[in-house]
Amino acid sequence: MKPIDFERVVRAAVRRPALVAGVLALLAAAGGIAALGLRPSAATDTLVDGGSDTFKATERYHERFGDDAVYVLVKGDLTRQTLTADLGRLVGLEGCLSGNLPRGVTPPGGARGPCARLARSKPAQVVYGPGTFINEAVRQIQEQFTAQQSATRAREARARRAAAELAKARGLGAAEQKRLGDQAAQLVQAEFVRDTLRLALNYGITSIPQINDPRFVSQLVFDPTLTPDPKQCPGTNQAPKARFAYLFPSACSSLVQVRLRPDLGDAGRTRAIALIRAATRMPEFRLKQTRGAGYVVTGAPVVVSDLTDEISSSIVVLLVAALFVMALTLAVVFRSVPRLLPLALALAAAGIVFGAMRLVGATLTMASIAVLPVLVGLGVDYAIQFQSRFDEAMAGGASAPDAAQRAAAVGAPTIATASLATATGFLVLLLSPVPMVRAFGLLLVIGIAVAFVCALTAGFAVLAAVRSPAARRYPGAAAWRGAAELCSEAGRLVLRAAGAVVPVRTRRTLTGGARRAWGRALREATTRPARMLGIAAAIAVLGLAVDTQTKVVSDLQRLVPSDLGAVRDLSDLQSSTGVAGEIDVTVESDDLTDPRVIAWMSRYQKRLLTKYGYTSKRGCGQALLCPALSLPDLFRTSASTTDRARIRTLLDAVPPYFSQAVITGDRRLATLAFGIKLVPLERQQEVIDEMRQSLDPPEGVTAKLVGLPVLASEANSAVSSPWRRLLTVLAGLLLVAGVLLAVYRQAERALVPLVPIALATGWSALVLFALRVPLNPMSVTLGVLVIAISTEFSILLSERYRQERVAGHAPDEALARTYSSTGAAVLASGITAIAGFAVLILSPIRMLRDFGFVTVIDLSVSLLGVLVVLPAVLVLAERGELLTLPAQGLSRLRRALGWRPRRAARAGGPAG
Repeated sequence: MKPIDFERVVRAAVRRPALVAGVLALLAAAGGIAALGLRPSAATDTLVDGGSDTFKATERYHERFGDDAVYVLVKGDLTRQTLTADLGRLVGLEGCLSGNLPRGVTPPGGARGPCARLARSKPAQVVYGPGTFINEAVRQIQEQFTAQQSATRAREARARRAAAELAKARGLGAAEQKRLGDQAAQLVQAEFVRDTLRLALNYGITSIPQINDPRFVSQLVFDPTLTPDPKQCPGTNQAPKARFAYLFPSACSSLVQVRLRPDLGDAGRTRAIALIRAATRMPEFRLKQTRGAGYVVTGAPVVVSDLTDEISSSIVVLLVAALFVMALTLAVVFRSVPRLLPLALALAAAGIVFGAMRLVGATLTMASIAVLPVLVGLGVDYAIQFQSRFDEAMAGGASAPDAAQRAAAVGAPTIATASLATATGFLVLLLSPVPMVRAFGLLLVIGIAVAFVCALTAGFAVLAAVRSPAARRYPGAAAWRGAAELCSEAGRLVLRAAGAVVPVRTRRTLTGGARRAWGRALREATTRPARMLGIAAAIAVLGLAVDTQTKVVSDLQRLVPSDLGAVRDLSDLQSSTGVAGEIDVTVESDDLTDPRVIAWMSRYQKRLLTKYGYTSKRGCGQALLCPALSLPDLFRTSASTTDRARIRTLLDAVPPYFSQAVITGDRRLATLAFGIKLVPLERQQEVIDEMRQSLDPPEGVTAKLVGLPVLASEANSAVSSPWRRLLTVLAGLLLVAGVLLAVYRQAERALVPLVPIALATGWSALVLFALRVPLNPMSVTLGVLVIAISTEFSILLSERYRQERVAGHAPDEALARTYSSTGAAVLASGITAIAGFAVLILSPIRMLRDFGFVTVIDLSVSLLGVLVVLPAVLVLAERGELLTLPAQGLSRLRRALGWRPRRAARAGGPAG
């Protein structure tokens, strides 16, 4: 393959600088405007591969039973909620949320209110709650009673006709026929009354049930054998029945579940949640007779939606602050003019990449948001390197166009190799099981290519135009120079202000100490390189070993601000109901009315609830798992599930209002649901693993765990696995090594920059472990970032050293020239990137704060480690000892341990 003629590309760019810069500016502006339309996505397909069994099963579950539940927690004394007029208000709220409004009736709140909008959009697939449950129970009993009355009247008519015909056949008169017919009808009526009275005595019903009949509702909802906890629910003396815990979790709360349609998408789901919240604030549904009444809208979809919006908005603010800090830092540490050109080019590349995302219909995930600071940091580095080469050429007396071409000819191949190796390092993320992590890696690969092209073309075009003598005659040139001086002065003022805080003597001590430490490190690296490299390797191995012990925090309450409303509401749900989420098990069979299937589901449910601490007496207070609405809950006793015909009869009698939430119409797919507490994802994964291991369905039955909690736990487990992290790092190193070998065609030349890269991963891991900085779902993949950044630094420095040696400079002089030119540029770009990420440490969101802290540590360790250790590697390579060093190290280790290899037995001697 013919190599790219970078000099020719730059020659074309500097020939028409205004056109090239203008095109880039237009593309960047268009991309930035398009990127404003990107919206964050928390869809399940960003967490788990769409081809996985769990994802497919979850999608099918959502399609048949609705999305993960949005809960409306109704707080307040349950007796007042259900035994007063407030029950009617609950019925009205649930009807509003379901979107079912009678025709011709003005909805509460008017035609533009939440109820009317919910009725038009109908986002809810299933809604069930306490009001509709009681109303449906009343309606069913009334319908059954009316049906029994109709059947009794029909039997009366048949008995009257039969008795009259029998009397007539015996020759009795008309009056006697009528009397005997009336007696027969009365016997039928008496039988009906007797059966009705028996049922009334069994269930405490004294009249036809009405929704406003407190006696009936009390008999339906409350268990006289249970007593509520006075600490949890003071002022009430009635406890709800345990079998209705999914509706009445405690004596001071009830629960409305809204399962949204799965086809809503992120935007539709967000609108639906907003309408649900608006409906609960309507005065028509305010509970007026319940002490401490109130509504709390929460659940996994609500938390994910609110948390995504919160983090996205926070990142926008922090990134603006980070760019401002990077601009100031660049103005201080980068002496070239124009000083902010590297940052402008990096932002242009980011604008183009994110605008292209919008054009291809990609979504903005949490991982893709994190691409921006990384991409800006790399883009700044490429531009600084090119600009530094340009300055060197200008200092040698070349004109601006010639300086651009020389810089491209000398520096572009090295920078291109570095960017290629960096992109290859990020390609390892494509092996991740989490789709949004794969997208993170792919975006960075594309972004690196765009940033390189922007720096190579528009970067040199602007430099050639601005630094040429003719540029001083351009309109606005003075304004540009003034702006540059203003930025430089602002940077100096910041330094003075920061320096004023530290006493002069302390500053001199620190500065002198740093210089002496740097000099000592360089002397050690050049005089005793093998020793320094051995120590560095030992530290790196130790770091990689302890990296498996670095904790990954996945507890939601420890990753977000404590005052975040969505998480606070979820905690409120848990304190009121004992659970904060739901894990579902789908059960599939050709016929779920088989008694064996129902019996297995009941045993499985009971075994798990017992294992995790739930009993009907204790409730969900200390239990990790609690019962939720499931198919076995439709059968009151086990005796009712021993006969297939009886099971079918009972299912036919269950109102569709309830049955649709647990079993499909064809009776081939059903659910077992378990409420779970708010626990860290790793603990949640342990519960999920136990639930899977306990699955032992009958032959012909398939059971799978599904739902957002299952997807989130599995994604976290896949990403945070220490061995997966280690394998990811090793795979990244192998990919980078392959690229360097392919480019250089020499093992030793490829090994020189690779050694500091490999060591930097261990150093950063050790520092994180020593500082006890935990990883989180955002920062857990940053080991790849260490490889990428180290690759950039190491290749640039090692290749510059090689060029200086080829130019005839001695090793010491070559090192000095390398570090004074390319080293200074590397240091400038590194400090700029570190300053930008340091702003994230100020975030109130711990997930972002830890991400920023970990990134700052990784970048700092990579930068300092490469700067210090690379000279030792270069010296060993000069001596030809780099490839033989591992063998020498093993030999020294054997001698230190006193181990000697066995000598071969002498000829004719005794066998060893």
